[in-house]
Amino acid sequence: MDWNHYRFHSLWPLPAPPAAVYAVLERPEDYPRWWPQVRSVTRLDDSTGILTIRSALPYAMTFTARATRRDPAAGILEITMSGDIEGWARWTVTAAGPGTLARYDQEVDVRKPLLRRLAVPGRAVFRVNHRLMMRAGHRGLLRRLRAV
Repeated sequence: MDWNHYRFHSLWPLPAPPAAVYAVLERPEDYPRWWPQVRSVTRLDDSTGILTIRSALPYAMTFTARATRRDPAAGILEITMSGDIEGWARWTVTAAGPGTLARYDQEVDVRKPLLRRLAVPGRAVFRVNHRLMMRAGHRGLLRRLRAV
């Protein structure tokens, strides 16, 4: 088992149409306005940016995100990441009853040296930290969608 390899999966039910959810998710430069753990997003060009995230634990992670797929018709937004974490992440936005289901999938390898050293004893804590970040993101997106 590679203790620095992670797969994450989250489902966010949202009371808004898929197009509205997609429109918010496709603007990562606005994420810090509604997702507290996304500390900064600096756009480098139309498909690349540098993000810094920090959840409950006292460390930040910075990585470059590059859009690899943007398909509004299929409801898919996908990026590759390099830096403190390397891998990919994907939003899949679909209709669900009167609202939307936003599915988040991520597969990454941790490259940040401190986290690599703490991989075995810290793995469970790192997973909880990610879960807390995703929970806060879901709540923030709910508020954001109600405001627009």
